Amino acid sequence: MRPAISASPDAWTPTADGIVVAVRVTPRGGRDRLGGGEGLWLAARIAAAPVDGKANAALIALVAAAFTVPRRAVTIVAGDTARLKRLRIAGDPAALAETARSLYAGEP
Repeated sequence: MRPAISASPDAWTPTADGIVVAVRVTPRGGRDRLGGGEGLWLAARIAAAPVDGKANAALIALVAAAFTVPRRAVTIVAGDTARLKRLRIAGDPAALAETARSLYAGEP
């Protein structure tokens, strides 16, 4: 069993119209899952390969589903071709931050 990891404030940053979250992506990671990372980011496992933007599209769909927002509310703002990415999620900052906090309780 993995020890409990406390979420760092750096894992997400509230903005006026949503939050920006840090995500570490593992493409070809089996089934799609999003959960707690190492305190500085959320961890995402994506089944899609990082080819032709497929992994990024799958990541956006996964994050949108986890935060219960439409896909158009999620955009990659940094790290388009990197494993570490920053995503902007539009919506209520308090509700989105609470969802981010709850994701740390799950396994990546």
